[in-house]
Amino acid sequence: MSEPDIVTTLDADACWQLLHDHELGRLAFHLAGEVHITPINYAVDGRTLLFRTAEGNKLLGVVMHSDVAFEIDGMDDTEAWSVVLRGRARLLEGDEEHRAERVPLRPWTSTAKYNVVEIAPTEVTGRRFALHKPWEHIQP
Repeated sequence: MSEPDIVTTLDADACWQLLHDHELGRLAFHLAGEVHITPINYAVDGRTLLFRTAEGNKLLGVVMHSDVAFEIDGMDDTEAWSVVLRGRARLLEGDEEHRAERVPLRPWTSTAKYNVVEIAPTEVTGRRFALHKPWEHIQP
């Protein structure tokens, strides 16, 4: 297998399709001089991401420092893929909060999450990796 066959760069449309097809990812944000990462469920709204959150560190972090990164990934027996989005997060207020009602964005837990946050990307990148896993083909 040649190098170009092993790693494929995904174009923006392929990245957004994967983002549309999934609903769980990891959000990286700054808080108190540290980088934090946490799983979130999200929905795509146009070419932005929306997520709900309760009061707490995640909300405080994105309000104080809007630069965030977001990542989703997946794999099967033959390939793995990853999409990374970098951008700016902002708390939606007033009528903008209702955007969350137009997309399939519902809390996964019974925790009240009234705050809606938008991530507007400045960069979206993705790659697909062909998996070889030679150890799976070794006979004992």
